[in-house]
Amino acid sequence: MQKRFGDHVVLDDLNFAVRKGDRVTLIGPSGSGKTTILRLVMTLEEANEGYILIDGQPLTHVERDGKRVAVKEKDRTATRKRIGMVFQQFNLFPNMTVIENIIEGPVHVLGVPKADAKRRAHELLEKVGLPEKANAHPSQLSGGQQQRIAIARALAMDPEILLLDEVTSALDPEVVGEVLGILRTIAEETDVTMLIVTHEMQFARDVSNRVLMFDGGRIVEEGEPDQLFSNPIEQRTKDFLAAVL
Repeated sequence: MQKRFGDHVVLDDLNFAVRKGDRVTLIGPSGSGKTTILRLVMTLEEANEGYILIDGQPLTHVERDGKRVAVKEKDRTATRKRIGMVFQQFNLFPNMTVIENIIEGPVHVLGVPKADAKRRAHELLEKVGLPEKANAHPSQLSGGQQQRIAIARALAMDPEILLLDEVTSALDPEVVGEVLGILRTIAEETDVTMLIVTHEMQFARDVSNRVLMFDGGRIVEEGEPDQLFSNPIEQRTKDFLAAVL
Protein backbone atom coordinates (compact mmCIF):
# COMPACT_ATOMS: atom_id res chain seq x y z
CA MET A 1 0.00 0.00 0.00
CA GLN A 2 1.08 3.57 -0.60
CA LYS A 3 -0.22 6.90 0.72
CA ARG A 4 0.93 10.24 -0.64
CA PHE A 5 0.06 13.81 0.23
CA GLY A 6 0.95 15.62 -2.98
CA ASP A 7 4.51 14.57 -3.82
CA HIS A 8 5.23 13.54 -0.23
CA VAL A 9 5.09 9.77 0.28
CA VAL A 10 3.86 9.12 3.84
CA LEU A 11 3.50 5.33 3.63
CA ASP A 12 5.50 3.29 1.15
CA ASP A 13 5.19 -0.38 0.27
CA LEU A 14 3.23 -1.03 3.47
CA ASN A 15 2.07 -4.60 4.01
CA PHE A 16 1.10 -6.14 7.34
CA ALA A 17 -1.71 -8.20 8.84
CA VAL A 18 -3.45 -8.02 12.23
CA ARG A 19 -5.14 -11.18 13.45
CA LYS A 20 -8.49 -11.13 15.23
CA GLY A 21 -7.96 -10.35 18.91
CA ASP A 22 -4.40 -9.06 18.41
CA ARG A 23 -3.11 -5.92 20.13
CA VAL A 24 -0.65 -4.37 17.72
CA THR A 25 1.22 -1.19 18.66
CA LEU A 26 2.89 1.11 16.15
CA ILE A 27 5.90 3.01 17.47
CA GLY A 28 8.38 5.34 15.83
CA PRO A 29 9.27 9.02 15.45
CA SER A 30 6.69 11.70 14.70
CA GLY A 31 5.91 11.90 10.99
CA SER A 32 6.69 8.23 10.32
CA GLY A 33 3.14 7.50 9.13
CA LYS A 34 1.65 5.78 12.19
CA THR A 35 -1.46 7.95 12.62
CA THR A 36 -2.02 7.92 8.85
CA ILE A 37 -2.45 4.14 9.05
CA LEU A 38 -5.24 4.53 11.62
CA ARG A 39 -6.90 7.23 9.50
CA LEU A 40 -6.82 4.91 6.48
CA VAL A 41 -8.46 2.09 8.43
CA MET A 42 -11.04 4.57 9.76
CA THR A 43 -11.65 5.73 6.13
CA LEU A 44 -10.76 9.33 7.10
CA GLU A 45 -8.06 9.11 4.41
CA GLU A 46 -7.75 6.93 1.31
CA ALA A 47 -4.66 5.10 0.11
CA ASN A 48 -3.31 6.01 -3.33
CA GLU A 49 -2.42 2.40 -4.06
CA GLY A 50 -3.22 -0.95 -2.49
CA TYR A 51 -6.03 -2.45 -0.44
CA ILE A 52 -7.27 -2.75 3.15
CA LEU A 53 -9.15 -5.93 3.99
CA ILE A 54 -11.28 -6.49 7.11
CA ASP A 55 -12.00 -10.20 7.55
CA GLY A 56 -11.21 -10.58 3.88
CA GLN A 57 -13.71 -7.88 2.87
CA PRO A 58 -12.31 -4.86 1.00
CA LEU A 59 -12.75 -1.64 2.97
CA THR A 60 -12.50 1.04 0.28
CA HIS A 61 -11.23 -0.56 -2.94
CA VAL A 62 -11.19 -3.97 -4.59
CA GLU A 63 -9.21 -5.37 -7.51
CA ARG A 64 -11.46 -6.15 -10.46
CA ASP A 65 -10.16 -7.14 -13.92
CA GLY A 66 -6.72 -5.88 -12.95
CA LYS A 67 -8.05 -2.47 -11.93
CA ARG A 68 -8.42 -0.82 -8.51
CA VAL A 69 -12.15 -0.09 -8.12
CA ALA A 70 -13.96 1.69 -5.26
CA VAL A 71 -16.39 -0.50 -3.31
CA LYS A 72 -20.05 0.49 -3.02
CA GLU A 73 -20.75 3.08 -0.34
CA LYS A 74 -23.18 0.80 1.52
CA ASP A 75 -20.53 -1.95 1.69
CA ARG A 76 -17.91 0.53 2.91
CA THR A 77 -20.32 1.82 5.58
CA ALA A 78 -21.20 -1.71 6.73
CA THR A 79 -17.52 -2.61 7.18
CA ARG A 80 -16.71 0.74 8.74
CA LYS A 81 -19.32 0.15 11.50
CA ARG A 82 -17.12 -2.64 12.83
CA ILE A 83 -14.31 -0.18 13.62
CA GLY A 84 -14.09 2.31 16.50
CA MET A 85 -11.50 5.00 17.08
CA VAL A 86 -10.36 7.06 20.06
CA PHE A 87 -8.59 10.25 19.00
CA GLN A 88 -5.88 12.41 20.54
CA GLN A 89 -8.26 15.33 21.01
CA PHE A 90 -11.33 13.48 22.38
CA ASN A 91 -13.68 14.89 19.65
CA LEU A 92 -16.76 14.89 21.89
CA PHE A 93 -19.79 16.86 20.72
CA PRO A 94 -19.68 19.98 22.94
CA ASN A 95 -23.43 20.69 22.70
CA MET A 96 -24.38 17.23 23.98
CA THR A 97 -24.26 15.77 27.47
CA VAL A 98 -22.00 12.83 28.20
CA ILE A 99 -24.84 10.32 27.90
CA GLU A 100 -26.00 11.90 24.62
CA ASN A 101 -22.47 11.66 23.26
CA ILE A 102 -22.29 7.96 24.10
CA ILE A 103 -25.70 6.96 22.67
CA GLU A 104 -25.48 9.08 19.50
CA GLY A 105 -23.75 6.41 17.40
CA PRO A 106 -25.61 3.34 18.65
CA VAL A 107 -29.02 5.03 18.16
CA HIS A 108 -28.45 6.85 14.85
CA VAL A 109 -25.89 4.58 13.15
CA LEU A 110 -26.63 1.11 14.51
CA GLY A 111 -30.37 1.60 15.12
CA VAL A 112 -30.21 0.50 18.78
CA PRO A 113 -33.38 1.44 20.74
CA LYS A 114 -32.71 4.50 22.86
CA ALA A 115 -33.52 2.79 26.16
CA ASP A 116 -31.08 -0.05 25.38
CA ALA A 117 -28.40 2.43 24.31
CA LYS A 118 -28.81 4.40 27.54
CA ARG A 119 -28.58 1.26 29.66
CA ARG A 120 -25.36 0.26 27.90
CA ALA A 121 -24.02 3.82 28.22
CA HIS A 122 -24.49 3.75 32.00
CA GLU A 123 -22.64 0.40 32.15
CA LEU A 124 -19.76 1.91 30.20
CA LEU A 125 -19.66 4.98 32.44
CA GLU A 126 -19.22 2.60 35.36
CA LYS A 127 -16.43 0.83 33.49
CA VAL A 128 -14.52 4.09 32.88
CA GLY A 129 -15.17 5.28 36.44
CA LEU A 130 -17.45 8.23 35.68
CA PRO A 131 -21.03 7.16 36.46
CA GLU A 132 -21.80 10.54 38.05
CA LYS A 133 -20.95 12.49 34.87
CA ALA A 134 -23.84 11.26 32.69
CA ASN A 135 -25.56 14.65 32.49
CA ALA A 136 -22.43 16.83 32.39
CA HIS A 137 -21.26 18.58 29.23
CA PRO A 138 -17.71 18.05 27.92
CA SER A 139 -16.71 21.60 28.92
CA GLN A 140 -17.37 20.64 32.56
CA LEU A 141 -14.89 17.73 32.41
CA SER A 142 -11.13 17.57 32.70
CA GLY A 143 -9.07 16.28 29.76
CA GLY A 144 -8.65 12.90 31.41
CA GLN A 145 -12.38 12.62 32.01
CA GLN A 146 -13.15 13.62 28.42
CA GLN A 147 -10.80 10.95 27.12
CA ARG A 148 -12.44 8.31 29.33
CA ILE A 149 -15.83 9.36 27.92
CA ALA A 150 -14.38 9.12 24.41
CA ILE A 151 -13.30 5.55 25.17
CA ALA A 152 -16.81 4.74 26.46
CA ARG A 153 -18.31 6.28 23.32
CA ALA A 154 -16.11 4.13 21.08
CA LEU A 155 -16.99 0.97 23.05
CA ALA A 156 -20.70 1.78 22.86
CA MET A 157 -20.54 0.95 19.15
CA ASP A 158 -19.43 -2.58 20.13
CA PRO A 159 -16.52 -2.47 17.68
CA GLU A 160 -14.59 -5.54 16.62
CA ILE A 161 -11.56 -3.32 15.97
CA LEU A 162 -10.51 -0.41 18.20
CA LEU A 163 -8.04 2.18 16.91
CA LEU A 164 -6.21 4.23 19.56
CA ASP A 165 -4.35 7.31 18.32
CA GLU A 166 -1.95 8.76 20.93
CA VAL A 167 -4.84 8.81 23.39
CA THR A 168 -2.72 10.23 26.23
CA SER A 169 -0.69 12.86 24.37
CA ALA A 170 -3.11 15.73 25.13
CA LEU A 171 -3.43 14.82 28.82
CA ASP A 172 -1.73 16.13 31.94
CA PRO A 173 0.88 13.61 33.12
CA GLU A 174 -0.95 12.81 36.36
CA VAL A 175 -4.04 11.50 34.55
CA VAL A 176 -2.24 9.45 31.89
CA GLY A 177 -2.10 6.42 34.20
CA GLU A 178 -5.84 6.28 34.80
CA VAL A 179 -6.63 6.35 31.07
CA LEU A 180 -4.03 3.68 30.30
CA GLY A 181 -5.38 1.60 33.20
CA ILE A 182 -8.84 1.58 31.64
CA LEU A 183 -7.41 0.51 28.29
CA ARG A 184 -5.41 -2.28 29.97
CA THR A 185 -8.65 -3.53 31.56
CA ILE A 186 -10.44 -3.45 28.21
CA ALA A 187 -7.58 -5.43 26.66
CA GLU A 188 -7.77 -8.01 29.46
CA GLU A 189 -11.56 -8.34 29.57
CA THR A 190 -12.52 -8.26 25.89
CA ASP A 191 -11.35 -9.85 22.65
CA VAL A 192 -11.52 -6.58 20.71
CA THR A 193 -8.71 -6.23 18.20
CA MET A 194 -6.58 -3.16 18.93
CA LEU A 195 -4.34 -1.13 16.64
CA ILE A 196 -2.50 1.36 18.85
CA VAL A 197 -0.29 4.38 18.17
CA THR A 198 1.42 5.53 21.36
CA HIS A 199 4.58 7.08 22.75
CA GLU A 200 3.93 5.33 26.10
CA MET A 201 6.43 2.51 25.74
CA GLN A 202 5.53 0.75 28.99
CA PHE A 203 1.88 0.67 27.91
CA ALA A 204 2.93 -0.74 24.53
CA ARG A 205 4.93 -3.40 26.31
CA ASP A 206 2.11 -4.29 28.73
CA VAL A 207 -0.82 -4.41 26.31
CA SER A 208 0.59 -5.49 22.94
CA ASN A 209 1.33 -8.92 21.64
CA ARG A 210 3.13 -7.37 18.65
CA VAL A 211 5.00 -4.11 18.10
CA LEU A 212 5.86 -2.54 14.74
CA MET A 213 8.66 0.03 14.56
CA PHE A 214 8.07 2.62 11.83
CA ASP A 215 10.40 5.08 10.19
CA GLY A 216 9.97 7.00 6.96
CA GLY A 217 6.65 5.34 6.16
CA ARG A 218 8.02 1.81 6.35
CA ILE A 219 8.15 -0.97 8.92
CA VAL A 220 11.76 -1.11 10.12
CA GLU A 221 11.32 -3.97 12.58
CA GLU A 222 8.55 -5.98 14.21
CA GLY A 223 8.37 -8.46 17.02
CA GLU A 224 6.93 -9.42 20.37
CA PRO A 225 7.20 -6.59 22.92
CA ASP A 226 9.76 -8.26 25.19
CA GLN A 227 12.02 -9.07 22.27
CA LEU A 228 11.70 -5.72 20.51
CA PHE A 229 12.09 -3.55 23.62
CA SER A 230 14.80 -5.64 25.29
CA ASN A 231 16.81 -6.85 22.34
CA PRO A 232 16.02 -4.92 19.13
CA ILE A 233 17.83 -6.04 16.00
CA GLU A 234 17.81 -2.92 13.80
CA GLN A 235 20.03 0.04 14.64
CA ARG A 236 17.17 2.46 13.87
CA THR A 237 15.02 0.75 16.52
CA LYS A 238 17.91 0.82 19.02
CA ASP A 239 18.43 4.56 18.42
CA PHE A 240 14.72 5.35 18.77
CA LEU A 241 14.28 3.36 21.98
CA ALA A 242 17.45 4.86 23.46
CA ALA A 243 15.95 8.31 22.86
CA VAL A 244 12.50 7.62 24.33
CA LEU A 245 13.15 5.17 27.18
